[in-house]
Formats: sequence, C-alpha cells, structure tokens
Amino acid sequence: MDDASSSILAAAREILATEGQAALTVRRIAAGAGGSTMNVYSRFGGKDGVIDALLIEGFEQLTAAMRAVRTTKSPVADLLRCGVAYRSFALSHQAHYELMFDRVVPGYVMSERAHTTAVAALGTMADRVQIAMDAGTIRRGDTLATATVLWAACHGPVSLEMKGVGPPSTDWAEVNRQLMAAAVAGLSTGPSR
Repeated sequence: MDDASSSILAAAREILATEGQAALTVRRIAAGAGGSTMNVYSRFGGKDGVIDALLIEGFEQLTAAMRAVRTTKSPVADLLRCGVAYRSFALSHQAHYELMFDRVVPGYVMSERAHTTAVAALGTMADRVQIAMDAGTIRRGDTLATATVLWAACHGPVSLEMKGVGPPSTDWAEVNRQLMAAAVAGLSTGPSR
C-alpha cells in the first residue's frame, strides 16, 4: 500500500472513530488525508472501497485477537478465552466493530473480499471448535454452524454493552462469561448434558 492509500485509510479511521459511519464521505476522507477526491476514487474506487478496506482490517484484527489465544490442553477453556478475546477486541475497537456488524452506510454492499475476510474470522472460531470436537469435549457436528452459535453468544452481550442497554450496574464481562459457558456446556459431551 502506498503512502497516499495509507493516508486515506488513516483519515477514514479517524473519521469513523470520532464522528461515526455517517461522516464517511469521499470528500471528508480526502480532506482528512490531505488529498483530492480523485485519490480516493483512483485508489479505492470510492467510499465503498474505503469501507471495504476498513472492514477487512477490522475482521483481520478480530481474527488475530482470537488466534492470539494460546491453545492449551483444555479446548473448552480455550473456547471461553476466545470469547474473552472477542469482547476485548470489540471494546477496544468500538468504531470498527460497529462498522463490521452494524453497518448503516446507505447503499453500501460488502464486497466478496470483505465477506471472505469476515468468514475467515468465523473460521478461526471454527478451528477451535474442531479441536474441542476432536478432543471429545463438545459433540461432533458442523464446525462452522457450531462456531456460529458461539459467535452469537459473544456478539449478543458485547453489542448490548456497547449500546448501553441494561441496568448501569450490569457486569458485562460476567454476562459474556456466563453466556459463553452456557453455550459451550450446551454443546458438551459430558455427563451434565
């Protein structure tokens, strides 16, 4: 990526973080990057290309956060730690996370490459699910479907937390932990099932 492209993405990140998705216009991005709108069009094809680049960046960072969870002899504990990593990523990258999951940019359609990167992030969770299935700690099945259940268990509480839903005293870290634990227990092959 050349310097002009990097500047465009840096400007888009800043606008996203400080003003939200609605402020992501070609003119605002170009001005923030200190260049012309033609730079945005020639390097990214317009606003949708910049949004794609931000989505790809966000999903790659989420993938890296979950991959950073060390694999241990306890696949169930590893899955639970992936849930913690997911929440940590979301809270430390709120603007990106909201763009990734609550896209409100009118007319934007996710590109195939951005979609593939999003699916790869889910695939990271599926890899951990496969390890747990192979170890016999959760029941066998479609790893991607099972990973989607766990992804939903991660996404729900963090989305509510970020939107400020629920009593102010809510311990969202505990809600996240309990929901992930319940989801994993529901998939368990152990006697409690």
